[in-house]
Amino acid sequence: MGEEKKPQPSGVWPTVKPFVNGGASGMLATCVIQPIDMIKVRIQLGQGSAATVAKNMLKEEGFGAFYKGLSAGLLRQATYTTARLGSFKMLTNKAIEANDGKPLPLYQKALCGLTAGAIGASVGSPADLALIRMQADATLPAVQRRNYQNAFHALYRIVTDEGVLALWKGAGPTVVRAMALNMGMLASYDQSVEFFKDSLGFGEAATVLGASTVSGFFASACSLPFDYVKTQIQKMQPDAEGKYPYSGSMDCALKTLKSGGPFKFYTGFPVYCVRIAPHVMMTWIFLNQIQKMEKKVGL
Repeated sequence: MGEEKKPQPSGVWPTVKPFVNGGASGMLATCVIQPIDMIKVRIQLGQGSAATVAKNMLKEEGFGAFYKGLSAGLLRQATYTTARLGSFKMLTNKAIEANDGKPLPLYQKALCGLTAGAIGASVGSPADLALIRMQADATLPAVQRRNYQNAFHALYRIVTDEGVLALWKGAGPTVVRAMALNMGMLASYDQSVEFFKDSLGFGEAATVLGASTVSGFFASACSLPFDYVKTQIQKMQPDAEGKYPYSGSMDCALKTLKSGGPFKFYTGFPVYCVRIAPHVMMTWIFLNQIQKMEKKVGL
């Protein structure tokens, strides 16, 4: 209750603060996770196991290949994570207010997570498209490569070559994936914190670590099928006749199911899970540290 009276420093900062903190924590986490994300995309594009992909990338393209698309990854966090964590904070604050200051039940937090995920994904979809294309570029034959120099060059080229609406190509599955990911992440995180803290008596650090890992796993399990479809849609190229392999997300999902069965959607799950769990964990750890620093400085 004491903290609700603290937003007395009126002005722009109290409103903008959750968005700034969310974006900054997501960007810091991405700097650490980018190499794993790069390997995950290559696995989904059918280049072999995690070990094979990592070995080939080092051998053929050098260490810099692991950070290809970092500018797009950072831009994605600056848009997607800024929007989702900022809007989640605002939505939960409003819900708590409507709840007379009482803690939210799990289903309300999950609904806030679903909404925040949809908002974040809608804002971050163009940067996500640029990221996927930059990461997939090196896997294409030399003639088909787009050779984007950075995220902004990729966005410029997409608009110039394909039109503004092409920036939201695959936005449908991106939004659905983000909703699934955020629901799985937030619901399981809350339950895990209760379990580790109250039932097992873990300390703060162990609770955050354990709950983040569990929530990362469920976020991965809920979102990977959508991530797989999204990746296939975003990186597809027309054939010699100008035809695309899939007409849309549903067509891609049905063709994948027919050719590889349901487990095809979980291609690269161990690496995807290893990427999502630490990103979730580090985003929250960085967010916590940023908030501590702000308190010290009096922001």
